[in-house]
Amino acid sequence: MRRPAEGKLGGVCAGLAEYFDADVALVRAAWVVLSIWPGAIVLGVIAYVAAWVLMPRAETPPATTSRPRLVRSQTDRRIAGVCGGLADYFDVDPTIVRLTWVVLSIVAGAVVFGVIAYVVAWFIIPPAPVAALHASPSTT
Repeated sequence: MRRPAEGKLGGVCAGLAEYFDADVALVRAAWVVLSIWPGAIVLGVIAYVAAWVLMPRAETPPATTSRPRLVRSQTDRRIAGVCGGLADYFDVDPTIVRLTWVVLSIVAGAVVFGVIAYVVAWFIIPPAPVAALHASPSTT
């Protein structure tokens, strides 16, 4: 079922994420990565539109889950918090995530695609909620 209320474009990835019990940001990232594979951009768009048309719209709210969400880090960020958020989600050191991103971009000769992937992740992964500050009671 599509989840337009939770989705960005039509709820296709949100519906797939609920079905596979996965984080919606990871499903979106996988869709983008598989769509930008050489020569598959048009096929990725066609597949998304076909899924949008074929998947029925969900009318019920999604079940609540205690699963952690992938969000951009507000505290461990260098540019936009993408690598810090990935490190938090997978419970690894953020330096390892950053080095892996850079090495994979350079070794594969895809520095431009590495930068594009980072920018896409910046837009796909939602920011972490900002913690509300509460005034402490003053002692007089």
